[in-house]
Amino acid sequence: MNDLIPLILALSEQIKELKIYIQLIRQSRAEVLKDSWVDNQDVMQMLHISKRTLQTFRSNGTLPYSKVSGKFYYKVSDIEDLFKSNYYNHNFKTDGK
Repeated sequence: MNDLIPLILALSEQIKELKIYIQLIRQSRAEVLKDSWVDNQDVMQMLHISKRTLQTFRSNGTLPYSKVSGKFYYKVSDIEDLFKSNYYNHNFKTDGK
């Protein structure tokens, strides 16, 4: 029984280290994704919008884009900014009441 305690402690420490590594990997993947580009289909699925609505977003400047060989691409970070700029929390009060 006494032989198991050091083993359990060592395993517990290794598990803590693995959790830290996993968290670092998740954070780095999120950063890589922010810098990536997606096409029309991906954006329509992400935002649950039609092709025409996406065209309107391009036309009125709501969502920046790049066009290469007739195909449109969008930065994931720009899509995230669109969400942030339209975020509304009806429970949040700024007047302190």
